[in-house]
Amino acid sequence: MRIIGGKYRGAILASVGKGDVLAQLRPTADRVRENIFNLLINGGYGDLVKDAFVLDAFAGTGALGFEALSRGASCVLFIDDGAKACSLIRENIDILSVKKYAKLSKRDITKYIKNDEIKYNLIFLDPPYGKNLGEKALTVLLENGWLSDDVVCIWEENSQKKAPIGFSILDCRQYGDTWIHILEKQA
Repeated sequence: MRIIGGKYRGAILASVGKGDVLAQLRPTADRVRENIFNLLINGGYGDLVKDAFVLDAFAGTGALGFEALSRGASCVLFIDDGAKACSLIRENIDILSVKKYAKLSKRDITKYIKNDEIKYNLIFLDPPYGKNLGEKALTVLLENGWLSDDVVCIWEENSQKKAPIGFSILDCRQYGDTWIHILEKQA
């Protein structure tokens, strides 16, 4: 797995290897990641990545968050509750030398987590498929002060989803068996 664009383009990230079956690590494919960032930067919404405060939930390897840093995001908070995922994210932070801009939190994003610090304006959500964890995480983030008023959420799933309460869908695209939903917070 590698960074496909920006400042760290071509950097090779830590190998998932055989991974941990229980960790359900499923890195976003390069082609899908490239399409996501093309939409975020050139998709008619303005450049949503430059200077963004990014939260990468269900971060796995952190590929989406690291790609955002490579393309000009201000900082990224990676959240995952898996030991293997957190280990890979720490390794990738070291590989890219981005400790100043990247923070890791080992926790379950679907549980109550109050936030009184940074309001994030770009959210990546790549939960284990088919378990309704995306909806739960978006609700927790919305209800507990994590989202800026102008937040955009990128939600990856294996089927087309409806927007949870408090959100509306800006765009939805299918890439093979992956569905990418771009959501905004309703006013």
